[in-house]
Amino acid sequence: MTTQHRKARGMRTQLLVAEHLRANGWPHAGSAGSGRNGADILETPDIAVEVKARADLNPLAWVKQAEGAADGRLPFAVFRPNGMGETPGRYVAFLRLDDLVSLLRAAGYGAES
Repeated sequence: MTTQHRKARGMRTQLLVAEHLRANGWPHAGSAGSGRNGADILETPDIAVEVKARADLNPLAWVKQAEGAADGRLPFAVFRPNGMGETPGRYVAFLRLDDLVSLLRAAGYGAES
């Protein structure tokens, strides 16, 4: 895969994730484009999203990258593995366990202590 093809795939993935977020509660979400510092998805005041479309797997680095851009927002990374296609709702998301537990508890999951 050429460098240009990988870059185009990454840009397309950012657009797909932004579209998915716009349709699901973040009406102003947009792709930040490539080569820019900060989160990959703009206009999401409560979440900091890092988007990866890669063959390799490095979730710790990706979540740290999202944390670096979080500024008080919930950081997470969205991963589009090779062969996944253009169905962003099926992509994988990585976030810290404490953040996941907080979200699950706020949604009513788990038993009272």
